[in-house]
Amino acid sequence: MCHDVCIMVIGRRLRKLREEKSLSQGDIEKRTGLLRCYISRVENGHTVPSLETLERLASALEVPLYQLFYEGDDPPPLPNLSSRQSSEELVLDEDTEKQVRFFEKVRRVLERIEEKDRQLLLYMAQKLASR
Repeated sequence: MCHDVCIMVIGRRLRKLREEKSLSQGDIEKRTGLLRCYISRVENGHTVPSLETLERLASALEVPLYQLFYEGDDPPPLPNLSSRQSSEELVLDEDTEKQVRFFEKVRRVLERIEEKDRQLLLYMAQKLASR
């Protein structure tokens, strides 16, 4: 039951945001590459969009992803988790933590580039490392 209700809420929220920006489904189609009929099915709660699709729609609407789920001007308050540490964080020394943060940043960037560009980047890194 919640599943169906959640889909309907997201669909209505997408339509509301789109209409607030005076955009047509055709405009969203051009911005996302998603078919207009698919956008209609999502807005009417007939299709369950993937997280990737929701990200594309949020980007096309020029809103942060959370706004598809949350109706408010400011982001929802986040719990203060800064005092909590995972077991890994307790074991890591400061230098290792810096490396982990660096590689996490690299991983996030690599997720956004195409495979051929990842291969080129790897090739260049290997060449630099062999010097």
